[in-house]
Formats: sequence, C-alpha cells, structure tokens
Amino acid sequence: MSLKWIAMTLVALTVGLGAGYRLAQRQPEPAAPAAGDGACEPMFYRHPMNPSITSKTPAKDEMGMDYVPVYPPGCPGATQETRGPAGTVVLDPTVVQTIGVRTAKVMRRDFSHPIHTVGRVTYDEDLLARLHPKTEGWVEQLYIGETGEFVARDEMLLSLYSPQLVASEQEYLLALKSLRLLKTSPFRDIAQGARDLVKSARERLELLDVPRHQIRELERTGKIMKNLHIHSPFDGYVVQVGVREGQYVTPQTELYLIADLSKVWVYADIYEYELPWVRVGDPAEITLTAVPGRVFRGQVVYVYPYADAKTRTVKVRLEFDNPDLLLKPELFANATLHTQPKSGVLAIPSEAVVRTGLKDHVFVVRGQGRFEPRIVELGVPADGWVEVLAGLTEGEEVVVSSQFLIDSESKLQEALRKFTTPQPETDMKGMPGMNMEMEKNTSAKESRP
Repeated sequence: MSLKWIAMTLVALTVGLGAGYRLAQRQPEPAAPAAGDGACEPMFYRHPMNPSITSKTPAKDEMGMDYVPVYPPGCPGATQETRGPAGTVVLDPTVVQTIGVRTAKVMRRDFSHPIHTVGRVTYDEDLLARLHPKTEGWVEQLYIGETGEFVARDEMLLSLYSPQLVASEQEYLLALKSLRLLKTSPFRDIAQGARDLVKSARERLELLDVPRHQIRELERTGKIMKNLHIHSPFDGYVVQVGVREGQYVTPQTELYLIADLSKVWVYADIYEYELPWVRVGDPAEITLTAVPGRVFRGQVVYVYPYADAKTRTVKVRLEFDNPDLLLKPELFANATLHTQPKSGVLAIPSEAVVRTGLKDHVFVVRGQGRFEPRIVELGVPADGWVEVLAGLTEGEEVVVSSQFLIDSESKLQEALRKFTTPQPETDMKGMPGMNMEMEKNTSAKESRP
C-alpha cells in the first residue's frame, strides 16, 4: 500500500471523528409546537451553552449549534423551568425519596392552647388601706404596734393628741351652747343661723376623721377630749406600722398599712405569641410548693396594656379567693391559664412553614415530584400546628420535611428564569421618546427646500 493511500485514510478518519464529536455535542431540541398555534411560538432563543446570551430570532453559536427555543408555560415545547409559577420545583421521584420528603394535608381541626407560666402572689390592691392623720399632732398611745397582727373592723389602733382637734371641739361646744339659747328666738333668721353654725362645726370634726362615738361623747359630756382615736377600716392584717408612741406626725405620715387577705391577686407573665389566646374571664389554676397537693382556682381579671421592656412579656392579673389564708403574698406559684378553644380552624403543621423574616411560605404538592411555593398568612400556633388565615385551601398537600432543600432549588430556578429572560431593547430606537424625536428630525429635513 502506497503512502498516498495511507494519508487519504488518515484524513478520512480524522474528518469522521470530528463529525461524530460534533453530533455528540449537539443537544436534543424540544419537540416542535403544533403548526399554526400562535400561542406556542418561542418567546426567545437562548445560547445552548450560555443561558445569559439570548436572541429574539433563531441563531447559531460560534460552533454552528442552533440556539434553543424557549416557549411560554403550557406549550408542548416548554422546559420544566417555564412550567408553573415562578419558583416551581420539579424533582425526580428517586430524589424525592432520597432526601426524605414528607407531606401533610391542610385540614380543619380544633385548637386549644393552655398556657403554663409562673406567677407571684400579691395583695389585692382594692383591699389595702394606708392610714394617714388629717391633722398634725403627737401619738399618745399605741394600741396595735406589731406587724402581722389581725385587727377587726373599727378596732382602735392609736390615740393622737392634736391642738387643731382641741380648737375644733371648742368651736363645736360653743355652737351647741348658742343653739340652745337661740333656738327659741322669735327671729327666724337668728335661730336658723345657730343651727347652721352647729352643722358646720360638726362637719369640721368629721373631716378631721373624729369617730362618731367621740362626737357623741363630746355632745353628752360637754368636755373637750384632747386625743383623737384612729380605727381600722375593715378586718385585716397589719402589714406595716409607721409610728411609735410620742412621735410627732403630720398628714404625710403613714400610720398603718392594713391588708384584707380574704382575696389575693397573682401576677403572671405570658409571651407575645400567647397574647391572642388570653381573654378576661378565662379560668386559671395555680399550685404552690408551700401547699403541696392543693389546686387553687380563680380567673383572669385583667390583661395589662403594655409589655415589659426587658423580658418582652405581658403581665396578666389573676384573682383568687383565700378563705384559709394559704395564699400568702410574695409566694411563687405555677399557673395554668385555660384559654377558650377555637373550633374548625384551617391548620397545617408548624414545621411546614418556611420563615424568611419578610414573609412566610410553604411548598404545595402539585403533582408527582412537582412542588409550588405559596405565600401564606398565619394565625395563632397550638400544639405543633399553626392556623392558616389565607393562602391555602382545605385538602391541599404541603411539604413538612426537607422543604429547605426544595426552597434552595426553588430560589435557584427562579433566579435562573429571571437570568434567562431577555431584556428589552436598549438601542436608540427602543428608548422612550427617541422614536418621536427621530421622526421630528426626519420631518424637518424633508420639509427643507
């Protein structure tokens, strides 16, 4: 065999291998759309190797490969990226099984959310009394001088000497004497003036908190009493004694702090996400370490209109009867608030929600291996479920596991779609207002002689 034939054989073999390589590198084109179907014409054409390069008309790359047509969603030739809403993910069933995708139905269920928290027992502020004198003076005698003592209603606590009280008593006695002399006066105005004087002098004594029994004693004997008696306003316990015998006091001096412990309050703290559940009147229960085995039952009486700046919690007030005095102020308690249940709430598992900070969304199953992102509006959570206010309907199926992997793929697909969508023309003719300006210039040139 001559060298010429050997050379020709090598050239033919090289050309065949090059043509085969070129054919192997060509991508299979999508099925052509039905003829005459205007809705399925390609939106644009993209470079087979670089999706960022697009063309509005068919073209070839530098290697002679045809640009790939991109069809609108729903067309036979549309790619997976162009089918469905933005961010829709299509996975192979094997991949779905490998990454462990689990789903759950959107369903209606009853919501209940008992709130467990801690509380602090304190006094009922409506049953507290802070006793102050209405006049200046000196403590003559202290009848109740120890904290923690029980005092009955109207029991005498101390006696106070007051010069102002002595002067007011003298005025009252003079008014009574004048009334006795002038009540039979033939002049009507004089008799009425004597009665008015007695009335005003008595009111002055009452304004100084002089007890009625002392006023009656003053009227009966006509003798001035230098001591004012201070009495307990109700049955209760002395929480604080503010004076001692011989001490000079003024209206700013707190003599006693007395508390009625037949009812107590409990302050409990709840978190922000629990606030929508709490209502005034909800039943509540507490247990105390100091009283093992006993459950105390009360109710929510007030929800405070502000939150604590440090703990980010809202304080609620619970009220309890305390006939046995077992609920002692400043004790800690474990509290349970039995909130009102919600019936027939549209709900999904809480783990199905992908929270991005700006919006919440889930992935809805739209077919085998197809997952569509959906923005949802959520309500209150309860026992691993969350209320759905908008975005889903009963019976739909959502992803509850591996959704973060699907979310990553969804964002990638959405970014790729935006990346491959052709941008509007930016040449001089495509800029707003440029065509009009060019037409004006053309008309001006044509109108010149």
